[in-house]
Amino acid sequence: MQHVVRPHGSPPVNGYSHAVVFTGPMVAVSAQVPVDAEGRTVGESDPAAQIRQVFTNLATALQAAGTQLQDVVKLTVYLTDLADLDDFRRIRDEHLDPARPPACSLVQVAGLVHPCFRIEIDALAVLPASA
Repeated sequence: MQHVVRPHGSPPVNGYSHAVVFTGPMVAVSAQVPVDAEGRTVGESDPAAQIRQVFTNLATALQAAGTQLQDVVKLTVYLTDLADLDDFRRIRDEHLDPARPPACSLVQVAGLVHPCFRIEIDALAVLPASA
């Protein structure tokens, strides 16, 4: 996997690569929401708790598929409130290597499937050759 963080002539980045080159089978992870294993919404008024739960859910799904967060090549992030962006970036950097960030799209949305959800993230990852 090769992370093309900021090619010459491209704008500055904040925690993502402009491109990621990889080979091998791909794993697509459905968008994860801030719900725990018992189906309870986490952190209804706590964006950081919701973001952490979403990364926990992503890690769980990736592990079940034979890969992990460090193998993510693309994230798509949906936030209902851009005031949560700093929390997202800080927590993302706790889970992903800031030196090898995935490509990323971030979209502000008017709402998600449940009115208490503040964030939803889907991911594409490469399946390591040894898997």
